[in-house]
Amino acid sequence: MAAPGRHIGHSVQRNGRFILYNLEQLLGHRGFGWTSALRQQAAEANKESTESVVIPRKKTWSREAVLEALASTVSRDPTAYPYQFQDDPYLSPRTSTEFKLFSLSQESGRSAAKYIVNNNPKLFTKDFAEPHIPCLMPETVSLRLEEVSEEALKERITLRKVTAAVDMYDQLLQAGTTVSMETTHSLLDLICLYSDRDPVQDGEPQTDDAEFGEELKKRKARVRRASDFLKFTWKENNNAERIFNLLPERDTRCYSALIRGMVKHGAYAKAFSMYTDMLNNRLTADVHIFNALISGAPDVRDKFNERWDLELLNQMNQQKVRPDLLTFNSVLKALRRCGFLAKTQALHTLNEMKALGIAPSLASYDHILAVFYKSGTSSAQNNTDLLQERDLFPRACFLSLQCLDSKDLELGYKIQSLVDVGENWRLLGDSFQQSIYYGRFFNLLCMMEHIDVVLKWYKQIIPSLYYPNPQGMRDLLQALDTDSRLDLLPSIWKDIKTLGHDNKPDLVEELLSLMAREKHSSEVQESFAACALDVKTIVSLMIQNLHRQTLVLAELPLTLFPAVLLYSEGLLNNFLSVCHSDGDSQKAVQLVQLSAAFCLPTTWRLAKRALAEFELTEEQR
Repeated sequence: MAAPGRHIGHSVQRNGRFILYNLEQLLGHRGFGWTSALRQQAAEANKESTESVVIPRKKTWSREAVLEALASTVSRDPTAYPYQFQDDPYLSPRTSTEFKLFSLSQESGRSAAKYIVNNNPKLFTKDFAEPHIPCLMPETVSLRLEEVSEEALKERITLRKVTAAVDMYDQLLQAGTTVSMETTHSLLDLICLYSDRDPVQDGEPQTDDAEFGEELKKRKARVRRASDFLKFTWKENNNAERIFNLLPERDTRCYSALIRGMVKHGAYAKAFSMYTDMLNNRLTADVHIFNALISGAPDVRDKFNERWDLELLNQMNQQKVRPDLLTFNSVLKALRRCGFLAKTQALHTLNEMKALGIAPSLASYDHILAVFYKSGTSSAQNNTDLLQERDLFPRACFLSLQCLDSKDLELGYKIQSLVDVGENWRLLGDSFQQSIYYGRFFNLLCMMEHIDVVLKWYKQIIPSLYYPNPQGMRDLLQALDTDSRLDLLPSIWKDIKTLGHDNKPDLVEELLSLMAREKHSSEVQESFAACALDVKTIVSLMIQNLHRQTLVLAELPLTLFPAVLLYSEGLLNNFLSVCHSDGDSQKAVQLVQLSAAFCLPTTWRLAKRALAEFELTEEQR
């Protein structure tokens, strides 16, 4: 289609110039005032015709361009389940428990498939995907160079084969081959990164040796962070230290590898000892060494003023080592454990970053927010003012969920607007952290926003982004009560059942209480009655199935059911009047018995009327 269009364009341009030229010749003999203008245009046309035609370069499009263009026209469907479950509608999670179960199952299957593909690459040699998808093909994990050489050592380092790389290095030393310092640096970095162990491949079981098991017991006794239990510890006299001691010359890069590895794997005191040894050898530390030591300082210092280690910062200044972003982030991270010093020193750190022209990162703002919101909600308003003055929230404060504790609706909307930009939602963390964020955001909306806006957000984020817990649904019920929109309770009850919260006694009792509290129109009251009967059916089924929540649900106030099913006390009195006109004393007695069974407050008045207006037998009386 493009080629014929181009030819037509050239034809129209050429014919237009011809017509313009002949028109000028024809009208040139007549004395019109615009003849000179026509002549000028004709001269420009002739000039252009003599110039060469420049054909623009062909624009190349990626193979995914069409898919990307189509994807950009489609927005997120708020009524659909999360995208990761749309391949199998049968496994679409309805509750947060199912979401967790299906997510873990899906991730487990993916890891198992990747493990099989990577360990049997010969079975997966054909690539049918168009365009090519690298993550679906086996990774190159097998060794190709078997001879003893430095190139073979580099290959093992590239493939992260720690044990094989150490063995190859030892063979090179035994053969009298000198290994370059650059390769030695890479080997030390590899060993220190993985603490002298081969990294666990995807899908492989993680094996713990006896020494690591003993260290786990020690850490459990100290009650450290959960992430510490997933890390390997630094072994005494491991291959990194052995190779380091065998080196004839040790430069700053060698010390840097060991110090960073020791800090990463918990050997903080040994890292500072290694730093002292480096200074004794008259070597100057680099910025990476200082960053590691600053992050490890709180673990070797007991007092707050010692954790705020000015000595390291002064030594950086003396050795003329320029700090980078990671340096300041390490300082801010250490300040989170420095108690009363944290707030003042955090502001000084920010000013120093500004003076050096270093822009804070998302991690910087996360540490700052943790410092200023650690004191609790009493000073939340002052903290919010501080953040607004320093213009922190327009970039990354959504990383800290604590900022929603200030009950600032405007700030909450700004945070959410940041989350909606591009793929910023990934910075919220895993599914559990995302659930916490949206739960707090929804709680803020229920407390501070109009019910119509709350329901708008309710439809946008549930269930595509958030599975509300019982507290979230209780917040919604309170918002409906505040704005007098109890007519929506039946639809909310359907969502409660779908989300699997119909077995929560407190939530069900609050729902029935709101339905029974006031008198509504006949249509609304009928819908309330249907909900009450539905609740009664669920309770009956649980009693039959001996559900674990049966005893708790059975304790729901019985007065709520007739209060919802019956419009008002006047209906009972009218029924009693009809019984009197018909002379049916037995139905009157049954009405009083039914009212007494449900503990209705009008029971004594009904009984008094029945005794006064009906001729009752002694048994009925």
